[in-house]
Amino acid sequence: MEAVGWSLGRRGGWVIPEGLLLDLDDTILDDTGSVVSSWMDACVAHQSAMETHDPAEVFDAIDKIREWYWSDPERHRVGRLDLAAARCEVVRLALTGIGVDMPDLAQKIGETYHTLRTEGLQPFDGAIDTVKWLRENGRRLVLLTNGAGPAQRAKVDRFGLANLFDAILIEGEVGFGKPDPRIYVRALNELGVKPDQAWMVGDNLEWDVAGPQRHGIAGIWIDLRGTGVPAGHHVRPDRIIRRLSDLRTAS
Repeated sequence: MEAVGWSLGRRGGWVIPEGLLLDLDDTILDDTGSVVSSWMDACVAHQSAMETHDPAEVFDAIDKIREWYWSDPERHRVGRLDLAAARCEVVRLALTGIGVDMPDLAQKIGETYHTLRTEGLQPFDGAIDTVKWLRENGRRLVLLTNGAGPAQRAKVDRFGLANLFDAILIEGEVGFGKPDPRIYVRALNELGVKPDQAWMVGDNLEWDVAGPQRHGIAGIWIDLRGTGVPAGHHVRPDRIIRRLSDLRTAS
């Protein structure tokens, strides 16, 4: 599928529906754009404590472990509810893998990285304006995000998002999150719309596309890298866009 956009009018049989479920991280906010630079900066910041190892070696070890750590759905679910602790654990495992038994160093690198990621978080160009545009044009909106309540709520407050949504459902506050079927049902109930009157828009193929589709909600996938659905992947989005602001432009 190729990336397309829509206006609020009909374009090729598509009309932005009455209700939208919007993801937060890597949909409205650029959550992963600073991952590599933040890890490298965190390693460099603690270079003096690395003894015979250099920051590039530690970075490479972290890079491999973090991919493994977050690839497991259950480990991901638990880890995202306490990101600071999970990030320190990633560093501990990485250091152990290269023969460094220094839990204090792991803690410091993990904490520095966590701070840098938080400080570097910014909205995508046009994303918040697009949310405002949708609301101004009568669409009902629910923010649907995984993660810990305090951390996600802090993002909502920091970027002034609370008043832009009819409901905000955060995994850590609700008690369950994507792709738990209950979260999509809860979102529809909050908006007072039927599944065929709603879209879910987000960057995660399972959480923001496949999960909603199982409930009759169209899944609009944000393909941040522009590489398309990975070969062999079972999920097929209803439409693909590159960024949230594409909803405002007709193809």
